[in-house]
Amino acid sequence: MTQFTELGLAEPLLRALADQGYENPTPIQQRAIPALLEGRDMLGIAQTGTGKTAAFALPILNRLLAHPQRPTPKTTRVLVMAPTRELAAQIAESFRAYGRHTKLAVAVIFGGVPHGGQIRALSRGLDVLVATPGRLLDHVESGHCRLDHTEVVVLDEADHMLDLGFVVPIRKIVGRLPMRRQSLFFSATMPKEIATLAGDMLRDPVKVEVTPVATTAERVTQQVYLIEHAGKRALLLELLSARDVERPIVFTRTKRGADRVAEYLETYGMTAAAIHGNKSQGQRERALAGFKSGKVKVLVATDIAARGIDIDGISHVVNFELPNVPEQYVHRIGRTARAGNDGVAISFCDRDEMPYLRDIEKVTRQKLPAIDRRANPNAPVESDEKRQPAGRRPQGPARRPNGQRPRNGQPQGQKSQGQRPQGQKLQGESRGGQSRNGRPPRKAQG
Repeated sequence: MTQFTELGLAEPLLRALADQGYENPTPIQQRAIPALLEGRDMLGIAQTGTGKTAAFALPILNRLLAHPQRPTPKTTRVLVMAPTRELAAQIAESFRAYGRHTKLAVAVIFGGVPHGGQIRALSRGLDVLVATPGRLLDHVESGHCRLDHTEVVVLDEADHMLDLGFVVPIRKIVGRLPMRRQSLFFSATMPKEIATLAGDMLRDPVKVEVTPVATTAERVTQQVYLIEHAGKRALLLELLSARDVERPIVFTRTKRGADRVAEYLETYGMTAAAIHGNKSQGQRERALAGFKSGKVKVLVATDIAARGIDIDGISHVVNFELPNVPEQYVHRIGRTARAGNDGVAISFCDRDEMPYLRDIEKVTRQKLPAIDRRANPNAPVESDEKRQPAGRRPQGPARRPNGQRPRNGQPQGQKSQGQRPQGQKLQGESRGGQSRNGRPPRKAQG
């Protein structure tokens, strides 16, 4: 297999990679780095977890080292745009890690925090700026940031930019960039509007596709529970109590739903934290830090908040509510089964979500194994040993501590404290209202 030492990278970068124990590049790195070192534009079809950040960060840093110059105040030589605060922060952290043996200046700017520190960082001039489009446009229009000296621009997770309504700000930003530049464009999917944006940004690009569009991870064991909405919380608590569930992420469609699920789990002694668009940057960072350290067992997230999360060792993804955009299912379950590990993705589907399930199966081109809990909500939870999606071998069995199972939303033997009746809808948990065509409305949340 090709090694990083064979790709023509500068010595300080190779030393930084060696510091982190990296020897062999991933497929996207093998294909992207040589082309980017030649100065080519690139269209990358890749999801998070494929190593794409290093695929563009390393050749960009190599370019800066090969042509050293002091950045002009209020300018940046490299601009990377990302859709969320978390992803922007992680990309900046990667640039700093790979450039640790250089003196290159890297900064990250995003919304939700004061402008002062960002303005000071921009005023000195930067080698690399990682930013979310909204806050970046604020700084550009206020005169604190100029883009006329930018040599390389990267647009990461472009399809998610479309989901968040960032296409118009991105076009305004791109319009301020020099015509002569190297442009890199990455997206997991390629809807029409994103394809048009890529065509406008790129010139004779090299195309690198490492994962077919809208396919699911091969090493993820997938399972669907058909269940009435009122029984979801008890089933969730039961599943998360299994011994093999080491580091799970639970997804909801709404911010309020994420808060309510986290509160419910905390009520029954399971440490949980919610992250979504209404949380402050400090709250999100503390939640992620607690989850990474193991102090928080369960992370509950909306799609928008979780898209940029790149945490090793996620054992399970639980879709408490199915996403109303089928491609989001692929992004969700991609949080697990990374770096050659196996993972488990379990989804809950109530009667209102059946159209979502059909859309997911159509997009992923597979029938998801289903267990019907609607008639018998207290039926035993399917163990990992019995889950057998297409092409997967059985995994180790899931067990419940002491053989106990929650009943009516609480662990056996624990008295209810102000618990709602079984059929009552919990405030903030979305069931997805029916539209005229019988499908819940498609609306980005979080």
